Amino acid sequence: MNDAAALQAKIHRTIPLSAVMGYEIVELDEAQIVVEAPLQPNINIHGTGFAGSLYTLGVLSAWALCNHVIDDAGLDAELVIAEAAIRYRAPVRGRIRCRCRLSANQIQGFVAGLRTRGSARIQVEVDIGEEPGAKMQATLHASRG
Repeated sequence: MNDAAALQAKIHRTIPLSAVMGYEIVELDEAQIVVEAPLQPNINIHGTGFAGSLYTLGVLSAWALCNHVIDDAGLDAELVIAEAAIRYRAPVRGRIRCRCRLSANQIQGFVAGLRTRGSARIQVEVDIGEEPGAKMQATLHASRG
């Protein structure tokens, strides 16, 4: 099983709602994740993406990428969303796509904090839908046992 499939299976197993939403990791590397979900199980009364689904898919994307960074670094840590805010700029009318990318500096600082202090925070941006779509900013906190 590749990293994306293993991470997706972990998310579906531990957060069952993700499977119902159709959460699927379509791209994953050391600094980026792209997640997609079908519109149908995430639709609102206007025939567009339900705001709560967009928020949830965005948060799951940010969490998944940071979890992947922790795993890649060979660390064992608890990861939680400390804060998240979303701005809905335009309706999402088709397949929901979330894109999240971290810079090398963000990754290095996050991993270094976990190694040296046992805890770290990272701020992540997630683009949801096609531009202008929605934009989420999430702060995640990780701490080692």
